[in-house]
Amino acid sequence: MIKYNPKFWFRHIFAFHKSDTFVVIWKELIYIGVFTLILAFLLKSFVAESNLEILSKLKDVFALVGFVLSLLLVFRTNTAYDRWWEGRKKWGELVNNSRNLAIKISSMTANGESEQFFSRMIPNYAFAMKEHLRSGVLLNELELEKNELEEIKYVNHKTSFIAKKMYIKLNEMKKTGELTQEEFLSIDDNLKNFSNITGACERIKNTPIPYSYSSFLKKFIFVFVVTLPLSFVPSFGYYSAFVSIFVFYVLVSMEILAEEIEDPFGVDENDLPTDDLCQKIKDNVKEILC
Repeated sequence: MIKYNPKFWFRHIFAFHKSDTFVVIWKELIYIGVFTLILAFLLKSFVAESNLEILSKLKDVFALVGFVLSLLLVFRTNTAYDRWWEGRKKWGELVNNSRNLAIKISSMTANGESEQFFSRMIPNYAFAMKEHLRSGVLLNELELEKNELEEIKYVNHKTSFIAKKMYIKLNEMKKTGELTQEEFLSIDDNLKNFSNITGACERIKNTPIPYSYSSFLKKFIFVFVVTLPLSFVPSFGYYSAFVSIFVFYVLVSMEILAEEIEDPFGVDENDLPTDDLCQKIKDNVKEILC
């Protein structure tokens, strides 16, 4: 995730980060500009002036269509940002839930072995969840004993495996009298929240915007931008290329930004800082329990 100071907005106007949409689509901007120049040449060379005047009246049509397109893009962007923000809230819950669980364990038991176990497993859950939402859990990020490592290799849903291990440990602590029934139920709420948070993030990850909607919007933008010069060439001539490039940049940038943030758990520049959050959980838990 890119960290920046939003107060220095003027500086950002002239800064081009590698994730900036201009950097992503600069080739397409050139293609649109060249296409518009060719179209302007053809219209001015082979179309009568009277017909060009008729084409210039299409501006009202494009204004109406542009308004409809802007509404679609607003909905698209808001939907993507809602997914990004919900993902951030769920990771915030994970941070708080991990701290609360560590505090409860620290205050309810004086058994060093139990504290050591949870000081490993609570951060393990966060690191496993992070990579579970990407391409697969990285076992080298987890603090596991040899027998635990051998077991987890053959498990598909590794976050559930870690949660199961914590439940088994809690049951042992209750049976040995290390925890009372009330303390066990209190800690049980935190463990259930782990699974609830993972499920919510999986829902965001595995439910993208419907393909038909995304495909239609892309086609709509393309047709709109490609046909837009027809109404501008009679008035602006070859300068219509600049208009087409600007309109294409604005509309496509909105779609690209929406696509990038609708899956907030990856490694793109604008995705959530889940690596930093996992390290924060690990540091906080270690400080509480060690």
